[in-house]
Amino acid sequence: MNKKTLLGAALLLVSLAPRAQQATFSYFSYQGDEPRFRKQIDAGREFFNPILAGFYPDPSICRVGDTYYMVNSSFSFFPGVPLSTSKDLVHWTPAGHVLDRPSQVPLARQKVSGGIFAPAISYNPKNKTFYMITTNVGAGNFYVKSKDPAKGWSEPIYLRKIDGIDPSFFFDKDGAGYIVHNAPVDGGADYEGQRAIRIFRFDTEGDSIVGDYKQIVRGGTHVEKRPIWIEGPHLYRIGKYYYLMCAEGGTGDWHSEVIFRSKSPMGPWEENPDNPILTQRTGLDPNRPDIVTSTGHADLVQSKEGDWWAVFLGCRPYEADYYNTGRDTYLLPVAWKNGWPVILDKEKAVPTVLAMKPWQQKMQKAVPVGAVATTGNFAYTDRFAGDRLDGRWMFLRNPSQFYSLGADGLTINALPADISQREPLSAVFCRQQHTVFSAETRVAFHPASDKQLAGLALLQNEEYNFVMGKTRLNGRLAVVLTRSERVNAIIASAFLDEADADKPLRLKIDGHGRYYDFYYAVADGPWQLLARGVDAVNLSTHRSGGFIGACIGLYATAKGS
Repeated sequence: MNKKTLLGAALLLVSLAPRAQQATFSYFSYQGDEPRFRKQIDAGREFFNPILAGFYPDPSICRVGDTYYMVNSSFSFFPGVPLSTSKDLVHWTPAGHVLDRPSQVPLARQKVSGGIFAPAISYNPKNKTFYMITTNVGAGNFYVKSKDPAKGWSEPIYLRKIDGIDPSFFFDKDGAGYIVHNAPVDGGADYEGQRAIRIFRFDTEGDSIVGDYKQIVRGGTHVEKRPIWIEGPHLYRIGKYYYLMCAEGGTGDWHSEVIFRSKSPMGPWEENPDNPILTQRTGLDPNRPDIVTSTGHADLVQSKEGDWWAVFLGCRPYEADYYNTGRDTYLLPVAWKNGWPVILDKEKAVPTVLAMKPWQQKMQKAVPVGAVATTGNFAYTDRFAGDRLDGRWMFLRNPSQFYSLGADGLTINALPADISQREPLSAVFCRQQHTVFSAETRVAFHPASDKQLAGLALLQNEEYNFVMGKTRLNGRLAVVLTRSERVNAIIASAFLDEADADKPLRLKIDGHGRYYDFYYAVADGPWQLLARGVDAVNLSTHRSGGFIGACIGLYATAKGS
């Protein structure tokens, strides 16, 4: 067979390739309408908490000049560690991701709540370098560095001596470096959940740990009460003291923030007698409006004007301690009492609306025109018109080249894996950022078998999710809704006319706290109800476990094809 014949045969095979492997999404629309954000506020003088709504946990912050830099955990999503910048601590601009190359963040086969835990960002003025240190639970503790975050970050430098999670850098006035982190207790734990904080010296010139660790906190605060999960440590030098601030009590509703002080980074450490300095666990009306729970994992920053602030995580439950939006980032001013910082007075609720400081009001002119909304009620539509995906979209684990952008929108080539597997998925995800929301898309897809599907996914993890899409059911063209809570089941379906096989399908989800409604429409036809009042508590972190918030996916699969 000559070359011309071979080429013709190859082209014929390409032309006969099944269209079912390809799904094209022409747009995606999202709208949030949460009651707590319907309040009328003076946007020039007031701001909403949270400052980053939705799945933005474990905030860490630093300031260089008049610019604030903040990072959050990303777990097994790629790119890793979202970076945001601000001039006033209130309005935040997405600034890409710290870990934007697969070589920096290997995520293969990791579960959804694996990957990157608790990144911490620091700046060393002595060598004018940014550092971001974190834990990849599938690879170890490491850091990356940068002279200019806008130009990217280094390859990872692994620190094999760190046994534990949540490392954080501190650079003293003389440039000396230290790392504090959560670790096992020397000699073994006295009770379940007991942990310790260790410190290492760090050589900035050699990019390496010096010597062995020292255990500086064993168990946490009020040790007679057997505190659990002392973690998320940050070290500061403020005035004549060094301060060590940590999360304590676990990441659920007993979460809190505690603090110690010393005349040396190596200790001995004095405990604040009024710990915790932030919590929502006791002394509050469980039926209070705009409830926030699980506050902790905080970081402190001093403004250029000299006042102190804390960023921390919290949750917005719609009932009991159920929340689908995950852990948000909040902001509060810090008061100082008797030489100790106080983020929030005891038995005081986290406020939804706060007043800006005069210097923050003056910084309104620095807010970019058309800035991306990160809190309050907002809406957006993505028509995938650019040459790259918007920064709001994430991949689960390290992605392959399964998608393309063009005049028709986002085209996804379906991979032979589905949402229940720890494999690369043919899907892109964004955050559910409101308890009351609507999400909608339009997909062109021609499934050839029951194994092929394209549409919307709602992901909490591999075993807790929803999928709604165009597929075949017992060989017939259909739109199908599955719900997974350990067991995956079809909970609603509707057959479509075969004459409509080549017509696009519109899909919509309306969420109302715990209960979601699902709709479909053929082409530009009217909306048809597929399922109303579906219990979506399976998307709650409290029900499913793990650490993320629900994510909305544009998803295609050809499992078994």
